Amino acid sequence: MKKAIVTGGAGFIGSNLVNKLIEQGVKVTVLDNLSTGKKENINPKAKFIQCDISKSSTFDLMYNMKGADVIFHLAALARVQPSIEDPISFNEVNINGTLNVLFAAYKTGIKRVVYSASSSAYGNTDILPTPEDAPTNPLSPYGLQKYVGEQYCKMFSEVYGLDTVSLRYFNVYGEQMNFGGAYKTVIAVFIEQMQKGEKLNIVNGGNQRRDFTYVGDVVEANILAASHEDKLNGGVFNIGNGDNFSVNEVADMFGGKKKYGEKRIEPFETLADNTKVQEELGWDPQGDLATWIKNYINNV
Repeated sequence: MKKAIVTGGAGFIGSNLVNKLIEQGVKVTVLDNLSTGKKENINPKAKFIQCDISKSSTFDLMYNMKGADVIFHLAALARVQPSIEDPISFNEVNINGTLNVLFAAYKTGIKRVVYSASSSAYGNTDILPTPEDAPTNPLSPYGLQKYVGEQYCKMFSEVYGLDTVSLRYFNVYGEQMNFGGAYKTVIAVFIEQMQKGEKLNIVNGGNQRRDFTYVGDVVEANILAASHEDKLNGGVFNIGNGDNFSVNEVADMFGGKKKYGEKRIEPFETLADNTKVQEELGWDPQGDLATWIKNYINNV
């Protein structure tokens, strides 16, 4: 891998990935419309092209992708609740944008597309830990759209011969999280509320459990998937730590008072079976949520 494209490279996970790729000597081009990402997140050694994957022509995307070996497709409108409130805009980016990227990658002769999928595809499952072949049952437009993206990746591998792989992320946290607007994770919400001296806001009672995965481990999974020697043919891999905590337990890690009351549509529990990615790609997550939170609190 000498040259890579990172869509969404100004965002949380994308900017961390760009930094790691550049550290490894890869030439990186970032495609981002800065709707949720931040220009200051972009590594100065990366080439930055401001564009919207859902509105750009195939020709323009092909021109921007020229010469790349791999595309890491992270650009998306993320989060469950905002997608319920605005499914049309989310569909345009998460489905049409993904189709545009895949078609342009095929026309350009890109070797592989690594697609950022989501554990939201599983919805409310009673199969825990959840393997990749568990039934899918998305509970939101976002979850459905990310799952459709997986199906497009698989179809492009089967019909067009473009090698693809989908990585289903489980609740990613870490450096450069989004602290603005509707796209904050619960970790980011708690950090912001802690810094303001506010009570920690708990939705749905706080007993819901999540598999929290460190962004550095997610970056490593992307690089392992991109550099894998064999064809991946639209394969799907869970990218989750393999353990989980309730929202109440996470709040206790931060300390302080809590407040309850708000209700939202969300799965009750997520817990990744990450056996497949460990065995086939050699991924070994190292993140520890409690330690990261403790270090963060001690350094603010």
